[in-house]
Amino acid sequence: MAHLRGNPVLWECLERLEELRLPECYLGAGCVAQTVWNAAHGKPPAAHITDYDVVYFDAGDLTEEGENQAALSVHEAMAGLPLTVDVKNQARVHLWYRPRFGYDIVPYTSTEDAIASWPTTATAIGVRLERGRPHVFAPFGLDDLLGLVVRANRVQITPEIYRRKVARWRRDWRHLTVLPWAAGRGDVGKRRI
Repeated sequence: MAHLRGNPVLWECLERLEELRLPECYLGAGCVAQTVWNAAHGKPPAAHITDYDVVYFDAGDLTEEGENQAALSVHEAMAGLPLTVDVKNQARVHLWYRPRFGYDIVPYTSTEDAIASWPTTATAIGVRLERGRPHVFAPFGLDDLLGLVVRANRVQITPEIYRRKVARWRRDWRHLTVLPWAAGRGDVGKRRI
């Protein structure tokens, strides 16, 4: 994942997150995949990255206040960096998922469990530093990400969510190979209740 060092904002974010020591914390999803896509497309490292997703898992505090406090700590740690950070406790996602997406999901058991449900195989990725060295969690491997292949991870999302995501990505990264919903991975709706 040499591309990650090529995005100085992302790398600095990883370094600052390591110091915070949030439980099971990763920087993940779009900011990681899009850093790789930008390198492959010859674009500036942070081009088209709308936010940097910070995820952690704290089953001992499922309150919105606890998540807000973690988000405040992350925002303070990222002060001065040109980025927007989105912080989510993956232990409490099931509490707000229905109002946002229209259906219930099975509660996650870990941050890794959550990452494995993310919408595409290429963006189901989390990275963190452990003693300054990158640790990558990619439940579907890195072939799709590095091969610029977008494939649905159908265990939780709907075809409509997938279509909306890939529509924007196709505009910004023209060399992506976007596979149809039917060519996705995972049992459709497996994580939905």
